[in-house]
Amino acid sequence: QVQLLESGGGLVQAGGSLRLSCAASDRSFSSYAMGWFRQSPGKEREFVSAISRGGSYTGYADSVKGRFTISRDNAKNTVYLQMNSLKREDTAVYYCAAQVAFLTSSYTTRREDYDYWGQGTQVTVSS
Repeated sequence: QVQLLESGGGLVQAGGSLRLSCAASDRSFSSYAMGWFRQSPGKEREFVSAISRGGSYTGYADSVKGRFTISRDNAKNTVYLQMNSLKREDTAVYYCAAQVAFLTSSYTTRREDYDYWGQGTQVTVSS
């Protein structure tokens, strides 16, 4: 079972940037498609971004497209989320998730498809 540990959250002003990291304990990290989700109070956990096993395929929610960038370093067992031009509505707890993926080109945006989750890291954007 893979363990995921997010880091990099914090308080930032609107328009600023943060880089989230998610380190995986499993040496088979390259077997997983990875995703980022977020949840704010009173709302359901929502898809933010995902990346395929090899990193060649990525997807983004419309709300973050053009501002966020997902990447991964399989040698370091880590996935990243670079967040630029942050807005107040980006305030949430951000979770990374791993899905056992059989295809190198696939990723999923569906929360229920992910097998493992981290504990989350808080991102707060102030005006």
